[in-house]
Amino acid sequence: MALTNRGHRNDPVATPSPAGQPGNQGGFTHRQVLIILSGLVLGMFMAALDQTITATSVRTIADDLSGYSLQAWVTTAYLITATLTTPLYGKLSDMYGRRPFLLAAIVIFVGGSLLCTVAQSMYQLAVFRAIQGVGAGGLMSLASAILGDIVSPRERAKYQGHFLATWAMASVIGPVLGGLFASQHTIFGITGWRWVFLVNVPVGLIALVVVYRVVKLPRSNPARVPVDWLGTAAFATGITPVLIVAEQGRSWGWTSPGAGACYLIGAAGLIAFVGIEARMGDAALIPLRLFRNRTFALGVAIAMVVGAALFGGIILVPQYLQVVRGASPIAAGLQLLPMVGGLMVGSIVSNRLISRTGRYRAFPIIGTATVAVGLFLFHYLTPETPLWRTMIFMAITGVGLGNLLQPITLAIQNAAAPKDMGVSSAAATFFRQVGGTLGVAALLSTLFGLLPTKVSAAIEAASTHPAYQQAVVAGLHSGNPVDVAFAQGLIHHDSAAVQKVLDDSSVIQQLNPTLAEPLQTGFADAMSTVYLTAAGIALIALVMVLFWKEIPLRESDGFEASVAADRNADGIVPE
Repeated sequence: MALTNRGHRNDPVATPSPAGQPGNQGGFTHRQVLIILSGLVLGMFMAALDQTITATSVRTIADDLSGYSLQAWVTTAYLITATLTTPLYGKLSDMYGRRPFLLAAIVIFVGGSLLCTVAQSMYQLAVFRAIQGVGAGGLMSLASAILGDIVSPRERAKYQGHFLATWAMASVIGPVLGGLFASQHTIFGITGWRWVFLVNVPVGLIALVVVYRVVKLPRSNPARVPVDWLGTAAFATGITPVLIVAEQGRSWGWTSPGAGACYLIGAAGLIAFVGIEARMGDAALIPLRLFRNRTFALGVAIAMVVGAALFGGIILVPQYLQVVRGASPIAAGLQLLPMVGGLMVGSIVSNRLISRTGRYRAFPIIGTATVAVGLFLFHYLTPETPLWRTMIFMAITGVGLGNLLQPITLAIQNAAAPKDMGVSSAAATFFRQVGGTLGVAALLSTLFGLLPTKVSAAIEAASTHPAYQQAVVAGLHSGNPVDVAFAQGLIHHDSAAVQKVLDDSSVIQQLNPTLAEPLQTGFADAMSTVYLTAAGIALIALVMVLFWKEIPLRESDGFEASVAADRNADGIVPE
């Protein structure tokens, strides 16, 4: 692969320094890498912030747009387009360079954010969120691929910590901002929740300027191969129904005609996709030859299982803090700081040790084992659990995350040929995201399936206590309409009273604390079972990691290694 620096020969950012000189990272100096990294981190921060800030405000948005029952589609639309475009960005950037597609991703994301700001219905918002997702699909995978291009796998570990720190910062700032914006009627004459999307515009414009000015890389000559549009269409046909049924199956019913149609269409699309990819060879969207490398194939499978355990289990932590402990969205975001701190500590330690030793296999093992322990400990949470103990459990889980996420991506990138850096980075992101979607769907389905039984059992147990019986009688005459309605429902054995709580958990915080106590207990009991399930999934990931073969980390960056990779007829790093 012939490399050129057309247009950037004299640019200190674009031109790599001679490899092997002191202070150089695979041909780029530490300063050059940090300058480029500043642009990548801004784009990633924008996408990460959008996910976390929307999560705490979507209910307010749905109420304002009179579409409470449609709010899931706002998330689903974004998720579908972000997932579908991730491998496409990776493949096209392998062929034509990263920078143009990263700039395009930022422009599309900012444009989608502006459209979301002016949405007048939930249907419009879902469409505009889908546009946002098209941009988001490139922001994550291209940042990881560009870092792989300019830094060797061994040195890459210490820079990947910046990505995790970005996610950690967004995880803290997002819920706080989301709760703040959603709680304001207007800000500068604009409806409060619309700032959830409007805040992306200045951040995006800054990211666009920084990326345009600093992300200047040696470019490869465009590969003269056809774009796999047919495979992309088959891929969309296969994945879209899977994601839709994962998000909507709980409300539709997993065996409903709609879910069955999704299964059939998805299976047909995925079978067609595999056949097209086999015929397209190296021009395929995801070349099947990559999966002949056992380290790569097992790596993406591990990423998928890890995504299911992590996202499925961790999504319940804010729910526990808000529903069971009664924390506001802003307070819940701040109470997650121990998990964020643990993540950063685990990431810093693991990344520095990988860079120093060149060995990475121990860290996914430590990470999956620690996450499994953390999720298992969450199973002990009750409404009476002290917050400090909950925070210790969060910190343990966070340390596991820090030892797990980036080493997996690093190993997958290292297993693939340098010329497939974009595809391998996108594959790591894609499979983790699909696993997370399926995990969230399965575990939330388990949670909502258990809630009616657990809540009813907790109420029945509480009703035998005189203090609770007195609270029910007092509720009838309290003057609080929520207490009155709930007490009447209990006296008349009306299941609708409990169902209202399951449909709108904010009712719990409006009830008399004594009346609310069994509801909180029921939620905690249901979550306990879900945490055990998530811990079991993490143990499956641990077993898979134990069979994962370690490939020595390359000492050269993606650009330097590309010539050697082109000599490999199979296009994969020998194991």
